[in-house]
Amino acid sequence: MGLFKKNPFGHILFLKLWLIRILGALTHRRFKGFNKLEIDGSEILRSLPDTNVLFVSNHQTYFADVVAMFHVFNASLSGREDNIKNIGYLWKPKLNLYFVAAKETMQAGLLPKILAYAGSVSIERTWRAEGKDVQRQVKMSDVSNISKALTDGWVITFPQGTTRPWKPIRRGTAHLIKKNKPVVVPIVIDGFRRSFDRKGLRVKKRGILQSIEIKQPLEIDYDNIPVEELVEKLEYAIEQHPSFLKVIPADEIKSEEELNKEREWRY
Repeated sequence: MGLFKKNPFGHILFLKLWLIRILGALTHRRFKGFNKLEIDGSEILRSLPDTNVLFVSNHQTYFADVVAMFHVFNASLSGREDNIKNIGYLWKPKLNLYFVAAKETMQAGLLPKILAYAGSVSIERTWRAEGKDVQRQVKMSDVSNISKALTDGWVITFPQGTTRPWKPIRRGTAHLIKKNKPVVVPIVIDGFRRSFDRKGLRVKKRGILQSIEIKQPLEIDYDNIPVEELVEKLEYAIEQHPSFLKVIPADEIKSEEELNKEREWRY
């Protein structure tokens, strides 16, 4: 790797390499120390192509979710089976790994800006800005940047666009899938909301079991599937379809709602 070689977004790969190494070393204990991370399905990652792979996941914190995925992905690609033991996997991380995030989130402070350089594809949300509901048109440059990232490698996206559970999936994700025809891999996470604050920077509680389940790629008829049907397929895949609420105990739903109210008060 050349010292000044850049990715399609103009980021120097040598600098990105060291950012991932340093941030990975600093955050490893959050998933293998303070708390335990249970991983299922990591072997699937090793069978995926090197580019045009889209990971769709539910969302629980701004940053901890994607940091954990960076650990899991690189550990698996280094031959580890459902674990992140021995951080030697950070020495040769996958540099063409990106995640989609709100631009205002990634510009809110020095640390988010550093994380953005490590792999963010920052977009302007069309439905929310500065804590308020808005309505604005999709920026074609944002769509183009996600497509560019898919062409270069793997992209993680959180199609609900919020850390609140059971919110509907944005139709833009379905349009993106139909346009780029990526391999779509669902991921279901849990435990991050209980162990971290909303931003995912501060450890709120220790001894929490966190989990990441990587599922088999979805079978999608890209040319013929209606957008509405694809949206529903994604909701089921990441276990955020409203029907899942029927099988969750009422006390757990109530606890989740109280936690969301507490977050609103804090943030």
